[in-house]
Amino acid sequence: MTKRWLLLACLALCPTPLLATGTELPPSPGVGDLPPQHLGNDRAGDPIDLANYRGKVAIVTFWASWCGYCRKELPVLDHFQDVVGRDALEVIAVNDRESRSEFLGMIRANRKLELTWVYDPNGRTSDQYGIDTLPHMFILGPDGKVAFAHDGYSQTDLPGIIEQVLSLLPDAVKNRPAGTVTSY
Repeated sequence: MTKRWLLLACLALCPTPLLATGTELPPSPGVGDLPPQHLGNDRAGDPIDLANYRGKVAIVTFWASWCGYCRKELPVLDHFQDVVGRDALEVIAVNDRESRSEFLGMIRANRKLELTWVYDPNGRTSDQYGIDTLPHMFILGPDGKVAFAHDGYSQTDLPGIIEQVLSLLPDAVKNRPAGTVTSY
């Protein structure tokens, strides 16, 4: 009987990490940790790693072809990337749990969008990021850490999102004349 009480007392007093399932918490703004770096593969099958985008602002957005708000958001983000310049802002669009044909169909339907398209058929990356709504966007600063996060899409949120991205850009990018975007 004493051993049972001792075991119950230990379980009650033990910190919750011992009871955890082994999954990490999704990235959050202001936490200071880097989000999962490997996002999946692009349409050519090449791995996409966030470490390659350090030094510029990156927007990682999760989408699906069936999501109407995603289909509205992606062209807006592409235009924003075009205006700011891909040398300073990279938009990475991670597909969530769709077949390869649905993924490629969306890219074909939006062939003018110059986003970094990532295929996540099993939702591994989505799960690491704690995605439960689409679209879901993470704005990463030049240090690679999550500065802001948004779930869902609303045109009324766009001015705030633009301000957040601009707050992360260096003055040299914000102050350059229109039409002088440097491409890599």
